[in-house]
Amino acid sequence: MKRWIGKWFKRSREPAHLVSGKWGEKLAVRFLKKKRYKIIGQRVRVGKRDELDMVAEQGRTLIFVEVKTRKNENYGRPFSAVNTAKRKHLSRAAIAYLKHKKIEPEFIRFDVVEVIGEPGGSPPEIRHIENAFPLDSSYQLWW
Repeated sequence: MKRWIGKWFKRSREPAHLVSGKWGEKLAVRFLKKKRYKIIGQRVRVGKRDELDMVAEQGRTLIFVEVKTRKNENYGRPFSAVNTAKRKHLSRAAIAYLKHKKIEPEFIRFDVVEVIGEPGGSPPEIRHIENAFPLDSSYQLWW
């Protein structure tokens, strides 16, 4: 039995960019698993305002993965959105994650996965940029 909500209220749908982003992250997880990465976490909240799209492990390396999904490359590569400010935010989130988990991995790195396409469209193009950028110089590892 359907409940009547009223003519002024509609069920809210998720904004298209969030749907696209979740779709891209799902494809990125599948892509990295095929490359034998161990996915430790997805959409990992660290603190009040920081989030890591994905945390993965490959051998002795802990990898913080940023996923960028775009319909096309009309405005440049998705990687170009990972600017200096974004890198600093990701570095801060990575350090907070390490401190919170109390882990000291032998190696860490930051990767970016680009997903170009849209849900329901033609097969997407997925690019994995390993070691895309270093830890921001304003942060240091303590071990």
